[in-house]
Amino acid sequence: MAQPTLHIVMPVLNEAAGITATLGQLQPLLARGARLVVADGGSSDGTRDLVHAFAARRSGVQWLDAPRGRARQMNAGAQVSVDAGGETPLLFLHADTALPSDADSLIATALADGRHHWGRFDVAIQGRHWLLPVIAFFMNRRSRASGIATGDQALFMTRAAFEAVRGFPDQPLMEDIEISARLKRLTPPACLRARARTSGRRWETHGVWRTVLLMWRLRLAYWRGVPAAQLAERYR
Repeated sequence: MAQPTLHIVMPVLNEAAGITATLGQLQPLLARGARLVVADGGSSDGTRDLVHAFAARRSGVQWLDAPRGRARQMNAGAQVSVDAGGETPLLFLHADTALPSDADSLIATALADGRHHWGRFDVAIQGRHWLLPVIAFFMNRRSRASGIATGDQALFMTRAAFEAVRGFPDQPLMEDIEISARLKRLTPPACLRARARTSGRRWETHGVWRTVLLMWRLRLAYWRGVPAAQLAERYR
């Protein structure tokens, strides 16, 4: 069997409304040999049926029942890829985010020279509100300056890097911030200018300004040492 070009791990929970579109956007990558593990945390809305229907038409897609919690789901999905062997890079993709169609080659190039063991894409936030492109602009600038990435930016890494930091921390929030900080101790991130397109539904549903201020407060509290479990209660 040919070595996969990329191992994609997608944590899901009740994503029936958009999962078919997300999977369809991955078809060019799957056709070139990427593998996808959909790690479910207990969906009850038909997500499973939609993923299985897609997998029946396209090879390289695997469903996985995982412990609930994004970090736990991503770790469980990554373990499937680790168990498969090889040195294929891992990529962690939110269910409402679309990758560039050439993400596999972009990642391979970014990791090829050994100067970077991990990285992320720039992000574009899709939605109607005029502030969403502004938020994305500052997310990308902040990430490039700090070396810290969010899950919306489609984190990718070598398998060795994932194992070196022992995967995502078992916490209910800020798992992307924490793994970025740990990975940054290995190498700086490869900050790709190609854009992952993510949904602006979180901002538009709860209010753009309200969501921005909430996330900044949570992040500042996290850096001050407030436990992630306590922040998760505030977030909910």
